[in-house]
Amino acid sequence: MAGPEEVAAMRRAVELAALGLPTASPNPVVGCVLLAPDGTTVGEGWHERPGGPHAEVAALRDAGERARGATAVVTLEPCRHTGRTGPCTTALLEAGVRRVVYAVPDPSAVAGGGGALLRAAGVEVEEGLLRDEAEAGNARWLFAARHSRPRVTWKYAATLDGRVAAADGTSRWITSPEARLDVHRLRAEHDAVVAGVGTVLADDAHLAVRLDEPVARQPLRVVVDSSGRTPAGARVRDDAAPTWVATAAEVGTGPDGRVDLEALLRILVDRGVLTAFVEGGPTLASALLRAGLVDRVVAYVAPALLGAGPAAVADLGVTTIADARRLTVTDLRSVGPDIRITLEPKEG
Repeated sequence: MAGPEEVAAMRRAVELAALGLPTASPNPVVGCVLLAPDGTTVGEGWHERPGGPHAEVAALRDAGERARGATAVVTLEPCRHTGRTGPCTTALLEAGVRRVVYAVPDPSAVAGGGGALLRAAGVEVEEGLLRDEAEAGNARWLFAARHSRPRVTWKYAATLDGRVAAADGTSRWITSPEARLDVHRLRAEHDAVVAGVGTVLADDAHLAVRLDEPVARQPLRVVVDSSGRTPAGARVRDDAAPTWVATAAEVGTGPDGRVDLEALLRILVDRGVLTAFVEGGPTLASALLRAGLVDRVVAYVAPALLGAGPAAVADLGVTTIADARRLTVTDLRSVGPDIRITLEPKEG
């Protein structure tokens, strides 16, 4: 069982892993602490960027010869595959580490199983120390690795009676400047911003992040456009951010005859997109919800009534209240005069 020194080291490893959040994507954030047999720290490291040394290798370099006989405390199971860098399991074995304690098993088929390999080589291995803390810090990558797709957030702005536009089609602006600024901050936290071609045609949506403060990187703009109707001069095609107009001919066709959304998400995760922020209209939202591909909902509700106009979501196939799609509120806050509600689908 892990002792107090290893518990403290794992908490430190979680802190180290967080240092990689701005730069490690699409790789996981990982931290590692090396402890000498007397429990003192002899090396630390974290994964900083794709192609750079993994946390274990960085910690081994920090420790040098002091790594021999040490315990490696690491937030994610050491990898056993060769990618842009060599296997961490090999590095640990060659350094003479005697014990490995890791928090979260690696769920990826190509890299997982490092713990078993280390055990087979005679290294003492313990799994699960402070797993919840390490999971929380690496949630983006773990979700994508487990589901082979990005974590999808659907955002919409509506009036109190659920309208996303007036009867004449006008929708600027339902919510306040404060809410719109909040949306840009949320965009900046995601790897891709996704909208349907209907939204692009109706609003000439730009989908890039616009903030007063510098943005580390612009997310990929994705237009779900089955038949390639996005105009050449659309604002979404400018050079403010990278753009992919995803057509059915390129991605494949789903059961509804439009872009196959599951295939689209698989392509995105292969391109390093771990989180997708969907700002499409009712049609795209409905298709994602019906396919079970929405993991979080962010709703901005304005204190206004329209009484007519398009609703936030199209037909979900629900004909009776017993079949309603239920969600759990995880956050509720005021944003200017509006309310922002964050929800997640209920399990089962």
